[in-house]
Amino acid sequence: MKNEILRYLKLFLGFFVCSLGVVIIIKSNLGFSPWDVLHQGISKVGNITMGQASILIGIIVITLDVFLGEKIGSGTVLNILFFGTFLDLILYMNIVPLSKSFYMGIPMMFIGLFVFSVGCYLYISAGLGCGPRDALMVALTKKTNFSVRGVRNTIEICVLGMGYFLGGYAGMGTVITALFTGSIIQLVFKMFNFDVKSVIHRDIKNETVLLKKYIFK
Repeated sequence: MKNEILRYLKLFLGFFVCSLGVVIIIKSNLGFSPWDVLHQGISKVGNITMGQASILIGIIVITLDVFLGEKIGSGTVLNILFFGTFLDLILYMNIVPLSKSFYMGIPMMFIGLFVFSVGCYLYISAGLGCGPRDALMVALTKKTNFSVRGVRNTIEICVLGMGYFLGGYAGMGTVITALFTGSIIQLVFKMFNFDVKSVIHRDIKNETVLLKKYIFK
């Protein structure tokens, strides 16, 4: 039971660190990541917060994941609820300063990407399910037999186009995140000697069986 509690603490810490990384990227003032361009566009059109927009998109994407046959874990569902909540909380607390120059924005952008990547390591290594967006990439890669890079780039181009059309802010930072996120995530995984292929994620069905075991033992 103790190990399970630690596992979930690691999951939630990962969500918080990911959200912090996204806020640092936003505050770099160089443009959002493709997904956040979409979140901002929806927040403008729907008069909701970016965190709420992130939750809404997460629900839509997880529906696509299920339709495409991808297994959903408790971490996938919790990602939808808490990533956006932590994002709004950190933005509300205003603990990250806004960059006022290009020369301050560039290092902030890369720091944000690094922090986000550490968060990805924490929550993915918990083995409780990928986030809905990552699960979509995996599902489409399996269905199309295209490379992960090709599927990811296609998804991000489509997402960026929709977000920009809705009024989301795209800038140099959008290009930087598109080009460097994968490389920085790979670097962080190597730092922690973490092989993402070795992780066996528990789906909700197995999670329910395990929960019953602890409750009724």
